[in-house]
Amino acid sequence: MATDTAAPSRLRRGITPPLLFLFILGDVLGAGIYALVGVLAEESGGTMWAPLLLALAMAMLTAASYAELVTKYPRAGGAAVFAQRAFRRPLVSYLVGFSMLAAGVTSAAGLSIAFAGDYLATFVDVPAVVAAPVFLVLLALLNARGIKESVRSNVVMTVVEVSGLVLVIVAVAVAVGGGQGDAGRILQTPPGVSAGAAVLGGALIAFYSFVGFEVSANVAEEVQDVSRVYPRALFGALLVAGVVYALVGIGSAVIMEPGELAGSSSPLLDVVEATGVGVPAWAFSAIALVAVANGALLTMIMASRLAYGMADEGLLPAPLTRVLPHRRTPWVAIVVTTAIAVALTLVGDLAVLAETVVMLLLLVFISTNLAVLVLRRDRVEHEHFRTPVVLPVLALVSCAVLLTQQSARVWAFGGVLLAVGVVTHVVVRHRVRA
Repeated sequence: MATDTAAPSRLRRGITPPLLFLFILGDVLGAGIYALVGVLAEESGGTMWAPLLLALAMAMLTAASYAELVTKYPRAGGAAVFAQRAFRRPLVSYLVGFSMLAAGVTSAAGLSIAFAGDYLATFVDVPAVVAAPVFLVLLALLNARGIKESVRSNVVMTVVEVSGLVLVIVAVAVAVGGGQGDAGRILQTPPGVSAGAAVLGGALIAFYSFVGFEVSANVAEEVQDVSRVYPRALFGALLVAGVVYALVGIGSAVIMEPGELAGSSSPLLDVVEATGVGVPAWAFSAIALVAVANGALLTMIMASRLAYGMADEGLLPAPLTRVLPHRRTPWVAIVVTTAIAVALTLVGDLAVLAETVVMLLLLVFISTNLAVLVLRRDRVEHEHFRTPVVLPVLALVSCAVLLTQQSARVWAFGGVLLAVGVVTHVVVRHRVRA
């Protein structure tokens, strides 16, 4: 019988139920939806709301596995800790954690480049090679100050980015009330594309907008009353995000021809302008900057806590477990993950890296869904969430379907990253034995 989950944490339990809900909601909403609608319009036409709902259902399947494992083993480290408990193979556990780290740090680097791009240029012209690293350093300072301060900042940023999406919905409602738009477009698919193909093709894209909930597993050790609070916050945040996404998709299709919206790099701004409500372009740029900053902050919190948790389990060097005496935040892990993210911003073209993030997370999700099945016979002494067995099985199927859609180029790049992980693992274990 496992009883170690009752041990006191060295991290401060500063995340309250409302803060956890907003933490997850802010990371799920993120910056993706502000650019996603144009791609969805190209893939699914006016039915773009349907793949968003399908992607929500897929995400909820894996979220159920996270809800069980996080409440059963509430320790920083997330999927890597689950894999170590389930499979008892250091290499497997390490690669799961390494995949999360690679995905998280790469995602943060990409978001910092996005932050330093055209949105920032609306207000101040600073070279991206300067702005992106400075942005990451500022996030690191906030992260090191404390988890409560970080998630409180997330509250403000989440409210702003949600307000931007609500603004789109309200603007469309006002326009439709004035006689604009065509509700019949929500059933239109692209020319020559069947309804089924439009929905499935769009779901493969829409799924990216729901990843981010897994980040919350890495702050479980800092959540108050995690067994009761975590499942409610997780499912509640995903449902709210899904409803907002669906309404944005429906509103976009009603107010604009999908063909005109397809491929737009600023689709929601196009939608708002089409309503004639008159929202200034700079206002939407500001909202987008906040959304990007929020996603980057939460991703860096995840990466640092994951590095700390893996080191605590002996999967990474022990110095990564060092915490600030008064703040009780993992400062070495924060410094290391930030340095790697800064280095990645210097690569330049992160398009393939962004696609690889999705592939790496799908591999992590497969591990987590298998772990929840393997660990069913492991008992703990405290109450925890328990998911029906059929849900992780269906989640495994959905992950496999999405992986088959990845290109050979992404698989090759992901393979190189995993090979780097294997080499790093061998070196670390050799030094430990020495």
